[in-house]
Amino acid sequence: MEKTIYLRMRNRVQVLPNQNVCLNDIAQIIAPVEELQALKNLHVHQLKETDGNIVVIDVMKVIRLITENMKDSEVQSIGPAQTIVEVISKKRRVSIPFFLLIWFLLFFGSAMTLMNFHDEVSMKSVQEKIYTIITGKKEAKPLVFQIPYSIGLGLGMILFFNHVFKKRINDEPSPLEVEMFNYQMDLDNYVILHENKESMKRVYDD
Repeated sequence: MEKTIYLRMRNRVQVLPNQNVCLNDIAQIIAPVEELQALKNLHVHQLKETDGNIVVIDVMKVIRLITENMKDSEVQSIGPAQTIVEVISKKRRVSIPFFLLIWFLLFFGSAMTLMNFHDEVSMKSVQEKIYTIITGKKEAKPLVFQIPYSIGLGLGMILFFNHVFKKRINDEPSPLEVEMFNYQMDLDNYVILHENKESMKRVYDD
């Protein structure tokens, strides 16, 4: 009697260099209790230096390994057809001078961007005109508008990015997180198509 094994490949996993990748690392498994542990420990791929930092494991390779080791089993695959294995080297310690350099570049770069934008749209003259319309007086530096505007600009950026340092304001993803997610999805699709040898077959391939 055939035993059914349900397999769901993970989208992306992180492993250490030269690690022996097992089925449990790259997939979620539902199987009979007596076979579950053997499936979890099933060797799928041995990482080598020649693999680089990204390896794509196709579900067909996994099914082939399972059927070779467990001949009375039927494999049902659910979800993604590939898993991207990302090789992570040892975590480097943060360099304080490098961190400060990046911080200053981002801070002054953002400040210059905002200043150039406000100069281009003549924000100062607009605030002067609004002040004159409301009060009937001319003022070269309408601080009553400029100070609240500056505070509101900072608060608006916090609300837009939905973060105060590492703390999230609410559970909704920020526009930046959505864009990063879309970029990661495009990157994963590119890797799957170009790194997975099983995804394409050329005329002169054996």
